[in-house]
Amino acid sequence: MNCDNYLKRIGFIGRPEADAETLTELHRRHLFTIPFENLDIHAGREIKLDMDYIEEKVISRGRCGFCYELNGLFCELLTTLGFKVKMVSANVFDEDENPGAEFDHMALIVNIGGDEYLTDVGFGDSFINPFVINPDVVIEDDSGIYQVVRHDNNYMKLLRSEDGVYFTPKYLFSMIPRKLSDYSDMCIYHQTNPKSHFTKNRLCSLANEGGRVTLVNDKLIITKQGKKDVIKISGEKDFNEYLFRHFNIKL
Repeated sequence: MNCDNYLKRIGFIGRPEADAETLTELHRRHLFTIPFENLDIHAGREIKLDMDYIEEKVISRGRCGFCYELNGLFCELLTTLGFKVKMVSANVFDEDENPGAEFDHMALIVNIGGDEYLTDVGFGDSFINPFVINPDVVIEDDSGIYQVVRHDNNYMKLLRSEDGVYFTPKYLFSMIPRKLSDYSDMCIYHQTNPKSHFTKNRLCSLANEGGRVTLVNDKLIITKQGKKDVIKISGEKDFNEYLFRHFNIKL
């Protein structure tokens, strides 16, 4: 991996150290510069779980991706920089609060001085800062309020709240180390199965200091300080114009 090109891509300035401060800055810069998107799926382009291919796509060509690509690449960067990091499997909850299948999502856990940080640059609208996994401790983040609780002997559960009172489940995750190839079947599923939310919806989303910009199907959603403005999109031309204007992506 060419770390210099990666760090330049996300606008990281300085000498990266394998510490919590650097992890947080890398995480934030990644989320603020590399959108979460599934555009290749809707363009009929295969997404390959090959690190050279992902690096060329995201770093060299300036494209983006979804969880397996973004977290897989971020894991490679962190490992190269000297962090102790592992990929873990996560099961995303649907609108009815039913968890998805194993390997539905990839998250990362980074060990720094014995503390394990939940790290995730590939989940769209989620926490901006990685945080230490301390069950039941409430975490206040730029994007909301989070909490990790024990689900059972095998899984932890990530919760999110807007008000600190009512929490909704986001995903289950285990602490078992995985490798990139373990996610191959679910990566194919999310590209090809009509039941997957990735085949149902075309989206591109990028966090910023004040909120988030999301392009999904026929809507542009601009969120600032918790308030959402929704702009209706009329046709492919508008979609591509907004895609370039807000995300600097040309298909």
